[in-house]
Amino acid sequence: MEEIEITSWLTLDAIKKKAETVETLGSLQTGHSTSVFCRIEDDYLELVYSDSSANYLRRYEDKDEFDSAIEARKEEDGEAPFDDDRDFDEDYEEEDEEEEEGEVEAEDESNNY
Repeated sequence: MEEIEITSWLTLDAIKKKAETVETLGSLQTGHSTSVFCRIEDDYLELVYSDSSANYLRRYEDKDEFDSAIEARKEEDGEAPFDDDRDFDEDYEEEDEEEEEGEVEAEDESNNY
C-alpha cells in the first residue's frame, strides 16, 4: 500500500469523479472521516476525506489487499459483515410451532388483580 497526503478535498473529488466507486464507508456527518474505495483501470484506491486530520489517497497493490482494506474499515466503523446464515423468521416459526403443539404454558393471571 502506498499513501499520499492530500491537502484539498477538491483534489480527492477530481479523482473520485474519474473513478469507479466500489464502496463508501463512514460519514462526515456522524463521524470524522469517510473512505471512498474506488478503481481507475488497474489501480485500487481509497480516498480518505477527514474533517479532523489529514486527507489521504491510498493505493493498494492488488484486489486482495484492496478487499482486505474494505473489510478492515468496515470493522473499524462498526459495519461488520452481516451473518445471514440464520433466518430471523426461524425464531418466529419455532414459537408458532410450540404454541400449536400446546407446549407453551398459560400465564397465571390470578396474582395480577
